Amino acid sequence: MLLLGIGGWLHDGAAAVMRDGKILAAIEEEKLARESHRGGLPSKAIEACLALSEAEPDAVDCVALVRPLGSGADNSFHLHLRTQFPNARIVVTDHHEAHAASAYYASPFDKARVLTLDRRGDMRCGAVWRGEGVTLDPIEELYAPDSPAVVYSRVTELLGFRAGREEHKVQWLSLAGTPRYRDLFDDMMGGGRDRLPILDHSFFDPSRPTHGGFSDRFYREAGLELAGPISDDTRNDLAASVHASVTDSVSRLAGSSENLCLAGGIAMNALLIQALDDSGRFREVFVQPAAGNSGTAVGCLYHTWHKVLKRQKRVPMRDLFLGPRHSSEEIKQILDNCKLRFRYLLTDAELVASAVERLADDQILAWFQGRTEFGPRALGNRSLLASPLNPYSTENLNGYIKHREKFRKFAASVPEEAADTYFDTGPAARYLATVSRVKAAHRKTFESALLDGERIRVHVVRRSDNRLYWDLLQEAGRASGLPVLYNTSFNLFGEPLVSDPRSAVRSFYASGVDALFVGNFMLEK
Repeated sequence: MLLLGIGGWLHDGAAAVMRDGKILAAIEEEKLARESHRGGLPSKAIEACLALSEAEPDAVDCVALVRPLGSGADNSFHLHLRTQFPNARIVVTDHHEAHAASAYYASPFDKARVLTLDRRGDMRCGAVWRGEGVTLDPIEELYAPDSPAVVYSRVTELLGFRAGREEHKVQWLSLAGTPRYRDLFDDMMGGGRDRLPILDHSFFDPSRPTHGGFSDRFYREAGLELAGPISDDTRNDLAASVHASVTDSVSRLAGSSENLCLAGGIAMNALLIQALDDSGRFREVFVQPAAGNSGTAVGCLYHTWHKVLKRQKRVPMRDLFLGPRHSSEEIKQILDNCKLRFRYLLTDAELVASAVERLADDQILAWFQGRTEFGPRALGNRSLLASPLNPYSTENLNGYIKHREKFRKFAASVPEEAADTYFDTGPAARYLATVSRVKAAHRKTFESALLDGERIRVHVVRRSDNRLYWDLLQEAGRASGLPVLYNTSFNLFGEPLVSDPRSAVRSFYASGVDALFVGNFMLEK
């Protein structure tokens, strides 16, 4: 059977295709439309997923949708789907049921506790689930707006960032602060007396649409001036405080079990995931790598397959390289149309050797290979790369290429076989879902990428996941003695991750990147 999943109608829309329980393709609309947080019907993503699956619309047996569908999802929308997919059954999945399915059924576990949590969904803002075999049932539910994610988003706006888009900045900013407002945020979320958070809405004022909408009580108890400037130290401390309080609230919700699965926007918080990992209450923690709205496109497929169609065979996600790929002919046509000079590298060995040579010369590379990653993180197919031995790599990546804050550090990619030499990592490092610790003997080497005195974002690369990128890391290690590369997403100016060669070329020439490896083509400035 061929199933099409559509998620993120309100924002972060995506599509995915499943055949007989296996995810064949998944891609966010924003990566194809080049418009961040795109909502509505993800037409380009649907078209791309069907093409990757070598299927026509009339071959689709079932179309799965995720609530909330928005005001535009009326009868005409249903008729549009019926016309576009004439042989398909329509199935509608609740938002958090899709989140839960995306985490549990994609995991390697036969039994797990599942936690889903975000700001809002289909009235629910979170739930705790029990997964066993192909059964996935809710145990407890949270209803909007009683979610720790709401508080995190309000503080994001208070600190001058964009709520719903830049909560990750608060996460990293928290490392520079002291949680001196911790008690205030604990009180805001129910005082830690109950396992389920219940927000105290006297801290909020609905008549204030900006700066997080906090009330006079909040400003009074925080000792802040209403709408006044906030010093850098206070910003850091507010970030540290809300992060500590939210982490504690989520930890109480997670409880304890042998295995834990997570999805929903708050599961994108890598520091929170590390705290759950380090708690000792779980043997293993699995995070749906596309934990936000886009991941529900995969979740509604798993939900339909197991709970609606009653299929018993589980097929966990193998990797995240589920988006479009581009042939050498397609790439060359774009390069020729742009009248660009390039060098064609005949073999993968020549490709890797050329990249290693430039990394050893302290160059920063754009690496565009294979299929686009699904989810927000670059895992070695749409990446900007630099050697940790380059003393200016972090400064150049942050200041002159990515143009982002100094407190946002880059990930270190390392082959699975070498990871234990340099880092203390867990399974979630495979998808950059957590942070790890650098072993004491190597902290000086990775000093520029450390989040604090010892922690770093680590991406553990399996050869079976990404052979070419694994080969690059290994060859870089043979040349330099260090099989580790700094890796950040190949995108600029807040745009989505590049997906097609034309976007890659445009971003390359608009940046300070030294060389672009796009397929077997190498471009230099």
